[in-house]
Amino acid sequence: MDRDGLGRFLRARRESLQPEDVGLRRGARRRTSGLRREEVAELCDMSADYLARLERGSGSQPSEQMVAAMARGLRLTPDERDHLFLLSGHRLPGRQLRGEHVSPGLMRVMDRLQDTPAQIMGPLGDTLMQTPPAVALLGDQTRYTGNARSATYRWFTDPGERDRYLAEDHDLHSRVNVALLRAAATAQGPRSPAAALVAGLQRGSEEFAALWKHHEVGLRWSDAKRFSHPEVGRIDLFCQTLLDPDQAQSLLIFTATPGSESHHRLALLTVLGTDSFAAG
Repeated sequence: MDRDGLGRFLRARRESLQPEDVGLRRGARRRTSGLRREEVAELCDMSADYLARLERGSGSQPSEQMVAAMARGLRLTPDERDHLFLLSGHRLPGRQLRGEHVSPGLMRVMDRLQDTPAQIMGPLGDTLMQTPPAVALLGDQTRYTGNARSATYRWFTDPGERDRYLAEDHDLHSRVNVALLRAAATAQGPRSPAAALVAGLQRGSEEFAALWKHHEVGLRWSDAKRFSHPEVGRIDLFCQTLLDPDQAQSLLIFTATPGSESHHRLALLTVLGTDSFAAG
């Protein structure tokens, strides 16, 4: 671990970021060059005290997971992320951590969508980031571990995963999920995470195993999405997708037709910003 080099790099990256870069407002009294430590600590899900010690070169070695969180919070490029891992005394990140590193370009767009349902997805349907309105609409999808991180896996193994979609759309969702996973497994190869996910689903879901035998390819999601929210009812939305081919990640943005009932219900979710209205 290069403590001095790590401290200088973290401080330089923090001071180079501006509030607008991460979706924060610039207050009239701001005098700090770049972001405050407290702001970066919140972005990285760490304590400001630990960040301060790392910048001074006196902090303990961060774990690989913490380094990955700092790389995301500081909006590092893949090259900068790898540099941070080496400064922290770790080898270059493995495939899983590389796949979880969100493209800075996608993050800059998402930082400006905090009042809109939006989320960044990995190549196997794993949700990497969500805005608060997206959590209100779809639930917290970043909390899962293992195979359950994949929305496709949960669709076939967790009955509750289908509750927020209209029942008449379930069959089509199942077919599209299988077709997209088949494309990922073909592209990644027989020893890939996608292939492992296929094997797990074939063992754990009779529905998936039956659909897999049909060899359907080329199915795509429709831009129109129909949700059944447990508190506000049916919401019809449009989904725009922004792709980052280098990272195999996508940014999904959900919008409603202005003036429609769905628009009013989505606005309610956006204002409340919570997945449960029970307290209200």
